[in-house]
Amino acid sequence: MGEPRLRQFSSSRPQAAVLVLHGGREHGTSVVPPWSLAYARMVPFARDLARQPSLAVFQLRYRVRGWNAPALDPVVDARWALGAIRQQHPDVPVVLVGHSMGGRVAFRVADDPAVTAVCALAPWCPPSDPVDQLAGRTVLIAHGTADRTTDPRQSQAYAKRAADIASVELRWIEGEGHAMLGKPAVWRDLVRRFVLGTLVS
Repeated sequence: MGEPRLRQFSSSRPQAAVLVLHGGREHGTSVVPPWSLAYARMVPFARDLARQPSLAVFQLRYRVRGWNAPALDPVVDARWALGAIRQQHPDVPVVLVGHSMGGRVAFRVADDPAVTAVCALAPWCPPSDPVDQLAGRTVLIAHGTADRTTDPRQSQAYAKRAADIASVELRWIEGEGHAMLGKPAVWRDLVRRFVLGTLVS
């Protein structure tokens, strides 16, 4: 098994750090290559956010493709990445941005003390997944209405379950599928506004 990779897009003296998390599969122990479509899909988001001088932006590439319960390999990797970010920027809040399985990972590691907000794009959020770790966080869930890979109804149900303990907003992207290719600027603008909004909230 390989090692997780943390790419740094920007730094200096940020007001916040952003950790970008890509998607994956339910099962899979093959190594995630740097040309993986799931990883590449999130690079434009990281680059867009990195244009903001107030943000230190990082993108994680997991060791392997799968969620792989009960090992939860990407969760382990994300916790490692958060530790590395805290070491470099010990006094700044961290916002998580994840797509698909990356959204599930972001939800799961939101209990990290540095994390203040989570932005989940077309997340994979089964009904059995917990919400208690989101307590006190600001959460945005965005889902395309035409997604056939992850279920928009499960996003809606997850948002409803989390609403009692977190500040949760659910946004629909009309006609969009799972790959976020139809309206890429809409997705990027949504993420940017959310992340920058956490700096003044």
